[in-house]
Amino acid sequence: MAALSCQFHSTNYFNSQNVKSRNKHFTSCSAQPTQSNIKVVVNGAAKEIGRAAIIAVTKARGMEVAGAVDTNHVGEDIGKVCGMEEPLEIPIINDLTMVLGSISQSKATGVVVDFTDPSSVYDNVKQATAFGMKSVVYVPRIKLDTVAALSSLCEKASMGVLVAPTLSIGSILLQQAAISASFHYSNVEIVESKANANDLPSADANQIANNLSNLGKIYNTGDPSTDVLARGQVLGDGIRVHSLVLPGLPSSTTVHFSGPGEIYSIRHDITDVQCLMPGLLLAIRKVVRLKNLVYGLEKFM
Repeated sequence: MAALSCQFHSTNYFNSQNVKSRNKHFTSCSAQPTQSNIKVVVNGAAKEIGRAAIIAVTKARGMEVAGAVDTNHVGEDIGKVCGMEEPLEIPIINDLTMVLGSISQSKATGVVVDFTDPSSVYDNVKQATAFGMKSVVYVPRIKLDTVAALSSLCEKASMGVLVAPTLSIGSILLQQAAISASFHYSNVEIVESKANANDLPSADANQIANNLSNLGKIYNTGDPSTDVLARGQVLGDGIRVHSLVLPGLPSSTTVHFSGPGEIYSIRHDITDVQCLMPGLLLAIRKVVRLKNLVYGLEKFM
């Protein structure tokens, strides 16, 4: 798509015969290319979060869905799989390389959003990097040695990758508030609730505990019940986590701090995967400018 740009010019011409100068006015028009949309490939497109991402990217300004990769619903239109009124005319395929090759030929700015699993993240990012595309990785339980390997890969290739332990803006704000509170309180416990027993303690609880443990403090030193299992699991520098699992519960994280005569509690609830979409769109817009690996969406907030 090209935009027509017109400018009005005034030029002075010197006539040597009449020893006079006269002005001529003319208009010139030129075709200038407009900035193209970011081409977004969703890897794990048939998952619940992948379908939500397809819809969010379709509605967002400055970006468009360029590919949908998954091992399920192969050959089906991703728009129909997402329940959209109109098909996107983009079939789900199970070959990431094929999608990346098609986009690289167009020389457009591309981003791969990875919702797969920890075992395949490195290879996926390596493929995207080989085709000159940036990556946004949201894969819970990704190992730190995998992140370190990705960081080395990005440094050598001068290619940007954003690894996001969470895409929830509310979760990031809760973590930032917990860090601020930790400077004033020495007793802290995390209580989380989930509808299923997968990945406990949750990625959010682990992230909060890691953040608080990097501040050089030991928490709950006056707690005599260190070895009592009913007191929850100890993470980091003495931070206890209690995980409540009941079908139908929303995903919730509460951080309780206590000091002499007071309790300070911070809570964040997730009721729908839609809460991750603003963070995802922010991540896509930011990663296109990166030339290295950044861990944590909070770096851009």
